[in-house]
Amino acid sequence: MQWKRHVAGLAFISVFVVSYFTNKFVLSVLKFTYPTLFQGHAFRWQTFIGAVLLLLFGKLGWVEMSRITRSAALSWLPASLLFVGNIYAGSRALSRIDIPFFFTLQNSSHVVSYVILKVVQREKTQWLKLISICLMMLSAVNLPLNDPQFDYGGYLWAVGHLFCVGAYRVFQVHYKSSNLSDIEQQCINYVFSVLLLAVAAHPTGDLMGALEFPSLQSHTFHCGCCASALLGFLLLLATVRLKSGLSLEHFRVWMFLSKVTAVCLSPFLFFMDINAPSLICVVISHVGEALFVYSEREL
Repeated sequence: MQWKRHVAGLAFISVFVVSYFTNKFVLSVLKFTYPTLFQGHAFRWQTFIGAVLLLLFGKLGWVEMSRITRSAALSWLPASLLFVGNIYAGSRALSRIDIPFFFTLQNSSHVVSYVILKVVQREKTQWLKLISICLMMLSAVNLPLNDPQFDYGGYLWAVGHLFCVGAYRVFQVHYKSSNLSDIEQQCINYVFSVLLLAVAAHPTGDLMGALEFPSLQSHTFHCGCCASALLGFLLLLATVRLKSGLSLEHFRVWMFLSKVTAVCLSPFLFFMDINAPSLICVVISHVGEALFVYSEREL
């Protein structure tokens, strides 16, 4: 039984790393960011294909998904809005920031979650968790000051991304109004995202910008969008599979290992300019996250 959990964990790490590397390759190397086309177009592909595959897998009985009531879907819409902000702002940030720096900033979403819980629940302070929060926050604040390729727009999108991640995490953990599974929550997220982005295509200029995009007919562009969509769906299945056999604390350990693996492998695949101070920020941030995960296990 133990070896099955390790296999599921290793599979999750593999899909996680390949998914992030694929998105980074299409966004930064192929530079499909004109002006917001890949973010909008690929995001629609990812959410549309994800919704179709989830509904199909549910019909075939390959994933457990009950009938979603209207009241449950409506009550989950605030989380779906955060999901859209999470993915959209995250893709914008990832297109401009190297993966090690991206995860360093993303770790600060724990700070957002911690602050929200302190305000809402007046959660008792645990010193180890407080130290970890301080380390992650300190790293995130100092990283822009030491990034050799500082991009103001990229860091601004990263701030929006980490806020949405932190708020979504709190909403997901403490949402009690119905018994939606992770699959059902994600299905609502996908459907809501498709509808919202379809409506927003014209106001954001994405619809008219598509006509001027030089690689609109490129097979590489559409293959990149499809690969992003399929890998996103596989990551969802791997996440649900891993969560079903582990406690939340053990799942966080595998998530931490996935980030560390991506950070360590990314310099071998992508060009990045990292100096000693920025590297220290990355290391301290992940040490802080390791302490945060350990403090959650202690609780």
